[in-house]
Amino acid sequence: MSGRFFLDTNIFVYTFDQSAPSKAAKAMALIKHAIDTRIGVISYQVVQEFFNVAMRRFEPPMTAADADQYLAATFRPLLAVHSSPGLFSEALRLGSKFHLSWYDSLIVAAAIEAECDTLYSEDMQDGQRLESLAVKNPFSSAAR
Repeated sequence: MSGRFFLDTNIFVYTFDQSAPSKAAKAMALIKHAIDTRIGVISYQVVQEFFNVAMRRFEPPMTAADADQYLAATFRPLLAVHSSPGLFSEALRLGSKFHLSWYDSLIVAAAIEAECDTLYSEDMQDGQRLESLAVKNPFSSAAR
């Protein structure tokens, strides 16, 4: 086991959610741990999805300058998986095998490519195993 873990986009979005302070605190702690220990991983897709939400749906929307600062401080230390034809093929295989949406299958394929043991996500079933990967919802009552 590598001890590496993958953070789904929703973890980053919750750090800005003032209506859910408990989730925001858990998300911030998980991101800090990921950066401090250098065992947390994200993919290019997470960056794209986050900025799409942050610049269009946050109230107020994140500015380009704030986004650039967040990119440098938070995403760059974690970014380990980029899009590739191989990643797309693996996502297609995993999506078919586990009946995942396209975007979820890309996240799972990226986490497996990065040799992660755990995928932290609120969007998939807590405790689900996807080949070598365990899905954990960090906001569930069973989460550590």
